[in-house]
Parts: sequence; structure tokens; C-alpha cells
Amino acid sequence: MNDSLPLGPDQPWLAPLAGYSDLPFRLLCRTWGCKAACTEMISAKGLVYSTENTMHLLRTCSRDFPLIVQIYGSDVISISKAMDRLLEMGFKYFDLNCGCAVKKVTRTGSGAALLKNPSLLVDMIAVMAEKAGRSNVGIKMRLGWNNDNPVYLNLAEPLAGAGAGWITLHPRTAVQMFSGRADWLALKKLKEISKVPVVASGDLYTAEDAFKCVKETGVDTVMFARGALMDPSIARRYLNLLQGRADLPRSQIFIHKLCMQTIANYRRFSTSPRAALKLRSLLPRIIRCLPGARELRQRIIKCKDWKEMEDALIVLQGR
Repeated sequence: MNDSLPLGPDQPWLAPLAGYSDLPFRLLCRTWGCKAACTEMISAKGLVYSTENTMHLLRTCSRDFPLIVQIYGSDVISISKAMDRLLEMGFKYFDLNCGCAVKKVTRTGSGAALLKNPSLLVDMIAVMAEKAGRSNVGIKMRLGWNNDNPVYLNLAEPLAGAGAGWITLHPRTAVQMFSGRADWLALKKLKEISKVPVVASGDLYTAEDAFKCVKETGVDTVMFARGALMDPSIARRYLNLLQGRADLPRSQIFIHKLCMQTIANYRRFSTSPRAALKLRSLLPRIIRCLPGARELRQRIIKCKDWKEMEDALIVLQGR
């Protein structure tokens, strides 16, 4: 097995999606062209105490490779202990979350709040790189906490010096959350000065968005987030566009196939008793652009088990 981390325009990644990028969804997106995937963000303190939920988020298998474990925390000691635990468990690649702007994370000093304390952020990366190796640790961050204090360019050199192997940039501030537009010019500026590969995130809703982003910014690769939730085949569509091949179908029959693959993955790989219920929020995203999607969504969100979901989706075969 080739254990090097894929970093090239033709090697798209799947983002750490809170509540969604679990093992079944990661495997689904890998089937459709994602070359690397991240876990949901995982609490460093949760790792230290091996909580049940944390262990569930770390479920993986041999097909789920390369896998990047994204952790978050507010102090070097907990990050260090979390890294020891993860390395003992056999994980190889790691990412520090400095982009989550949700209040329950930032109020602890974690996630995007670390952008207010760049020296602490760099110290965390240094500890992670010391334990795992310089090429095995990255960071996902935003431009800064707010527009008054962008720090992303000033961090490029210190992060590389501390051992970061790549930098993923979501070019919005923490205060923006997901409002406004992602500043792709910031990606270009970072790529021009960074000594390590730059991964683009933000507003990559379609394959065309990703293709345009790579061409305009020169980033090393792209990371699909919300775009993958709406279309788990987005990476394959992007690769087809990049390589001059025909696009995948966008028919109801194709969407039905995608939905059935999603159900099959969750039935096979999820251990959660609520896995079927989780699909009541995931499947409506996948069908959202189809004619009659609103009516079908209403049927899906009322489904209580796998059989009901499969029966509800049969209508797509006849459209």
C-alpha cells in the first residue's frame, strides 16, 4: 500500500464534516474519487479519556486510507496526550482544527479561537509534528478571527517552520462563519508564499467551482465539504472535468443509484442504532435538485427504517 499523502490537483480530499464524515460516508466519497478523507473533528480531551463518542468517530477500516484525524483543543498538553493516544492506535496523519467557529468550540479557546493566539497555535503544530513527523501533520484554518486581524499570511512561515506538512485554508474569517463569499484571492496569496502545499476549502459546491478554484489560485488540491454532502460523486465529476472526460449523468436514475449506495454503506459500516434516522437529513441533500424533490423529502424524513427509505426512493426509477 502506498502510504504517502496525496497532494495534487487530481487528488481531491473530503473535508472533516461535523455530523457527516463518518466511516460510511467517507467510503462512499472514496468510491467516487476522493483520494484522502478526514474524520469529523475530535476533541483532544475526549481522546485522553477515550469517551464512547470519540471512539465511535475514530472507526475505520483498511479501505479508509489515507485517513487524516482532525483534532481540536485549547492547550498543548491535551494535544500532546491526544497525539500519543492516536499514535498508539495506529493512526498516521493528523490535522489541527483552527477553523470551526461554532460557539461551543470557540468559547473553550479551541477551533477558530486559536487564531487569536497564533503563538499557541504554532506550538500545537510543533508538538504534533514532533510526535508524528513533519509530513504527517497539517492545519485547517480561516483568514483570522475577524477582518481587522487577518493572520493567515503571517502564519505561513511559522507553521512551515514548526513542521506543518500542509495548510488547508477556508478563506473566510471566524466571524463570517459561512456568510458572504469565500475569498479565493486569499488562497492565491497564501500559495504564493507558502513553503508547504496549500489545500483549498470554501464555496466548492460543484465540480466546476473546484476546477475554477485550482486554475485561479494555483493551490495544490481541493477539499470538498458541503459540495460532497449535496453530491457524493462530486470528486469524480471534478476529476472528469480536470482530465477532459465526459461528465457523470445527472439523471434521476443516477441519483437513485447514489442514494442506494449511501443506504448500503450505512447498513454495512455504521454501528449506530440511529444510522437509518441519520439518512433522513443526508438523502434529502442528495436529491435536492431533482423535480419533485420537496415531496420526496417529506416522505424520506418520515421513514423509520431502511426498507421504508428504499421504498420511498423507488419513485426515482420511474421518472
